[in-house]
Amino acid sequence: MADPLEISQLGNPVLRQVAKPIQDVHDPAIQALIDDLISTVVGCKGVGIAAPQVAQSCRLLVVASHPNDRYPHAPTMEPTAMINPRLVDYSEETVKDWEGCLSIPGIRALVPRHRSVAIEYGDRHGHLQTRTLTDFVARIFQHEFDHLNGLVFLDRVERNQDIITEQEYKQRILPQG
Repeated sequence: MADPLEISQLGNPVLRQVAKPIQDVHDPAIQALIDDLISTVVGCKGVGIAAPQVAQSCRLLVVASHPNDRYPHAPTMEPTAMINPRLVDYSEETVKDWEGCLSIPGIRALVPRHRSVAIEYGDRHGHLQTRTLTDFVARIFQHEFDHLNGLVFLDRVERNQDIITEQEYKQRILPQG
């Protein structure tokens, strides 16, 4: 597995740009980026990552849910690259839960998200996929999809009181979960 890529931190302009569509999924640079994103998200103990987080302004994200120190209750799924993803539909029901971000280390916040989302995306072989994601995996997708549109999870927080440090999260919230 390749070494993790450097993560762009909040304040880097690439995180506030709308990412550009990928024209050729078979481009070796795109295939290498997919592999690098998977290595990076696994190496950093994340559950998802978007290309802008590694300073690549293109519409590519990876959902890679698995239990780890940061998300001990995450369901396990194979890392899935999603090229030019689209949000097709979503539930009216929203749920607030805690989120963190590799690009905003040390901070967690309660973020409202749709409980389920219907999505379309191209896989790494260029095939169109349609899926309905629910609960935590739907949250990961929405979080990473926001990165493709120049948003970070803090943009979705409803109250400043819903933002805490990672240390407080681990001491006060995680033991209850």
